[in-house]
Amino acid sequence: MATAIHVDVLKEESCLALISETVKRHGRLDILVNNAGMSIRKQPDQYTLPEWHQVIDTNLTSAFLCSHAAYPAMKQAGQGKIINIGSMMSIFGASFAMAYAASKGGIVQMTKAIATAWAKDNIQVNAILPGWIDTALTQRARQEVPQLHESVLRRTPAARWGSPSDFAGIAVFLAAAASDFVTGAAITVDGGYSVQG
Repeated sequence: MATAIHVDVLKEESCLALISETVKRHGRLDILVNNAGMSIRKQPDQYTLPEWHQVIDTNLTSAFLCSHAAYPAMKQAGQGKIINIGSMMSIFGASFAMAYAASKGGIVQMTKAIATAWAKDNIQVNAILPGWIDTALTQRARQEVPQLHESVLRRTPAARWGSPSDFAGIAVFLAAAASDFVTGAAITVDGGYSVQG
């Protein structure tokens, strides 16, 4: 049975309420996926402080708040899986994605820190690093960044943009008992983009 619970991931009290309501409805919390994300594409010198905070808070602080809220329930249950959605921008730089890249680099390092801290509680924490995936966010990027589409196809050995369904296998693996000895990993799903020199 699927249920929807409204949450504002930028507010600590809302994240705490999300976890509390989930446990109330379902009896426990097994899996948390931190997937909030946005970008403002500008050159670094054109960024304003409010824009910087908007991207960092949406992409990184929200993952901290939700993970922090989830920890007591997972510790009490004696197990848990946290999957953070990062980006290959944690590996590469792009002049138009300064705050986005910083936030996703932070996701990788936060994943590693939480993984080492909570392994003793049988909580595995991993990150998925998407490459160029065909989403509303990247469709806007193709409109805003000249030659992005051609550049992605040229560099990606799979010669295509990814689709959200390409994450199904790795997400199921990281959420399942099959990954009980995998923690602190940052796994690329990018059609080979990141292995190109």
